[in-house]
Amino acid sequence: MLALLSAPDINAQLIRVIDAEDSRPVKDVAVFNNQKSRFGYTSLAGEFRITAFGRNETVNFQHPSYNNVSLTVKEMEDRSWVVLLFPKTFEIDEFVVSANRWEQDKDEIPNKITQIRRPQIEFSNPQTAADLMGSTGEVFVQKSQMGGGSPMIRGFATNRVLIVVDGVRMNNAIFREGNVQNIISLDPNIIESAEVIFGPGAVIYGSDAIGGVMDFHTRKPLLSTGEKPNLRVNAMTRYSSANNEQTGHVDFNIGGSRISSLTSITLSDFGDMIMGSKKHPEYRRPEYVTRIGNRDTVVTNRNPNKQVESGYSSYYIMQKIRFQPTEKLDIVLATHISRTSDIPRYDRLIQYRNNELRYGDWYYGPQKWTMNSASVEWKPGNRFFDAARLNVTRQDFSESRYDRQFGDTELNSGEEKVVAYSVNADFEKEWNRKLLYWGIEGVTNDVTSTARSEDIITGEITPQASRYPDGENRYTGMGLYTGIKISLSEKIFLNGGARYNYNSLHSTFIDNSFYNFPFTEIDNSNGALTGSVGFVLITNENGQLSINGSSGYRAPNLDDAGKVFDSEPGSVVVPNPSLNPERAYNIDLGITRDLFDLIHIELTAFHTWLDNAMVRRNFTFDGQDSILYRGELSRVLAIVNAGSATVSGGHLSMQISPNRYLKVKSNINITRGEDQDGIPLRHVSPLFGSAHVIFENKKIKADLYGIYNGEISYDNMPPSEAGKKYLYAIDENEKPYCPAWYTINLMTSYQVGNFGIINAGIENLLDHRYRPYSSGIVSPGRNFIVSLRIKI
Repeated sequence: MLALLSAPDINAQLIRVIDAEDSRPVKDVAVFNNQKSRFGYTSLAGEFRITAFGRNETVNFQHPSYNNVSLTVKEMEDRSWVVLLFPKTFEIDEFVVSANRWEQDKDEIPNKITQIRRPQIEFSNPQTAADLMGSTGEVFVQKSQMGGGSPMIRGFATNRVLIVVDGVRMNNAIFREGNVQNIISLDPNIIESAEVIFGPGAVIYGSDAIGGVMDFHTRKPLLSTGEKPNLRVNAMTRYSSANNEQTGHVDFNIGGSRISSLTSITLSDFGDMIMGSKKHPEYRRPEYVTRIGNRDTVVTNRNPNKQVESGYSSYYIMQKIRFQPTEKLDIVLATHISRTSDIPRYDRLIQYRNNELRYGDWYYGPQKWTMNSASVEWKPGNRFFDAARLNVTRQDFSESRYDRQFGDTELNSGEEKVVAYSVNADFEKEWNRKLLYWGIEGVTNDVTSTARSEDIITGEITPQASRYPDGENRYTGMGLYTGIKISLSEKIFLNGGARYNYNSLHSTFIDNSFYNFPFTEIDNSNGALTGSVGFVLITNENGQLSINGSSGYRAPNLDDAGKVFDSEPGSVVVPNPSLNPERAYNIDLGITRDLFDLIHIELTAFHTWLDNAMVRRNFTFDGQDSILYRGELSRVLAIVNAGSATVSGGHLSMQISPNRYLKVKSNINITRGEDQDGIPLRHVSPLFGSAHVIFENKKIKADLYGIYNGEISYDNMPPSEAGKKYLYAIDENEKPYCPAWYTINLMTSYQVGNFGIINAGIENLLDHRYRPYSSGIVSPGRNFIVSLRIKI
């Protein structure tokens, strides 16, 4: 299965990794020892220096398109230093990390997990991390504005799905029930891999992991594996025509034998998005508001397909320092900095009232996220544990909102800042065909909230009621978990786990004059016990059956229990200190089968019960069902525990490989959900999926693919969406509905020598005008994309 061909001295010779069938170099092959204390990737020339590996040490070669290979250095020297990799019939990932925070064989885990690796990320070339999730074809992404992206997983979204970055939860105390865009704080250009766990992940990750977990792993500094320092530079520049995107990225690695550094910088500028020109003229933007002579003026849009006031800019910086004093100890210090410009809230800017545009201004202020972390991984291999990992993190979040009614000079603003500290300690021990893992997590969030109104003419500032209580706001959580994987035989695996979590919230009002609440403090505490159990049966070399039962929960956070805000014009949400956690119970059934060494099929079905659900409902304040809020009589709403809901659905994916150069991939997702009254749930996406025809040879890769969404009729729309006529098409009965749509797209790449890759593509070839379900921004029309990536 392997052949290796002539070589000089080990200290001077690079190994070359090539395809066994056509002898082309294989780039981006992960090369590592069993402890992963030495780790790196082959270059575009398929080369890697192995001086740092011991003569009898095992070296592993791993790539999603090839069968794994393991050799000792002596075996490579004996056979000559050129490693042959044999292509897989199907591109299926073999290992996942997110199931229990430690790497495991995917075939032995009952959860449905989708993984995206670095080569796929570089080829798909996403503008944001939200677009990266959408590129899976299994996660639906909603966008209120272009500078956004709220993933929907199995009928849940926002604070019912969890974002994890390098093992640290990004969800904080103000993650709301409405759509969020925190995922765009991540730079897709520095992500090593991303995994999506479908279904509750509460045992490992705690609160919020009801619909699923998006687990992002950013790149790690590489140590030298030879006598010379490991110097690597990656640079990328990209242009997209639909929003005049201009992105530049550079990262450079400097690695010695014990210490290394990785620095990454990305700058992006996005202009106003141009929508397609065919179908649904009601989506066009015929006019917009601008200031002329200190007055709001409605101006005719010369190009109604141009979504004026949708552009923004951003930058990302990451710095990591790695220190490995011994083979068993690995320390990483990391800083992530993400900033955006002001982001126009496009779905609000296209609202009308009395046949006139409602707002003169509505935008988010700069979205800021900083994460500083220290991670220590120790692999002593003692009788108590084989490996331990400690992660200590501080995150700083800042977000703000600005709105002004058309013709009004008062600009209302509110700003929230969150300081989040977390500590995670995770352990694992393997013995007698059993893997035991356990851990502890502590989280605390401190939130400050301010608001004011400013006259844009005179500059006069007036205090306003803040979105959250204006005093102390502290949200804490503590969790203990354990799990086990037992190999009952070579083909049967049992997985199980349990977690106990305690959460508390304490908030105080300093100035209660705005609303005169009957309370000045909010105290809420609760505990939750969750668990999971699953079986995997490998039926033969070509098949697998799995069943998994799990529970999840979501503890009330500050946004649930202590918020005052306008959810939509004419409605105001008020605090409810009496909330309890909501709980989810889920069952998954999975079937995987290979047919004739030609077709690979994966089928998953699930059903989730949500109990004690926290939902927005009509409420009363001081006996009144409506109050004055910012000068407007508004209906009173609150988050309450109001019954139950069910979500069910399935996923089907298929790969066909008629030969090693041609692959056909397709997947389809269907989800249905409703509450106990039969009302459709807001975050249940329409039927959606994709189909790809992929050709790849030595230097060229081409992917011709289609993306499609099904229709949601007026009768099947959630009431909260049916009331937003400005977002949807109109049916023959003059009712809003979300029409079906599809696009045809082409993405290509060409390797230039051993140093560069050119990517070029066309999205939405047919120039259709379409708006995904629940989104405000209309998706891009025909979009030409070109990028150049240099790897040195």
